[in-house]
Amino acid sequence: LMSTKVVEITTLKVGKYIVLGGEACKIISYTTSSPGKHGAAKARLEAVGIFDGQKRSLVKPVDTKVEVPILDKRIGQILAVMGDQVQIMDLETFETFELPIPAEFDEEIRGAVGTDLGVEYIIALGNMKIMRTKKV
Repeated sequence: LMSTKVVEITTLKVGKYIVLGGEACKIISYTTSSPGKHGAAKARLEAVGIFDGQKRSLVKPVDTKVEVPILDKRIGQILAVMGDQVQIMDLETFETFELPIPAEFDEEIRGAVGTDLGVEYIIALGNMKIMRTKKV
């Protein structure tokens, strides 16, 4: 299920998300240039893939329609750590699954089993990623 919606590029800003090359990306810079004598204003944006970390850029007229991903933010409880994977139980659906432990939360997550520290994770375009740790 590709959960995206279509918006005009002018509605986007830094910190929002866009789909570029089939990847959900977070916008890190956004500028518009005023139109020349003949032609529409152009929007330039740079974004980084949420899941692959790759930089992508786009230059289009400001009234161009683009796809933005619909992000599902969810909360999970940490059940177990297995190597570089963490087992999580979604606190709403109670389904359990494994996700890779992001390097920046490695210590925190490893110490969190059996505590009230959980994770916030997102689902976008069929991918899942831990975004932050969070008390649950």
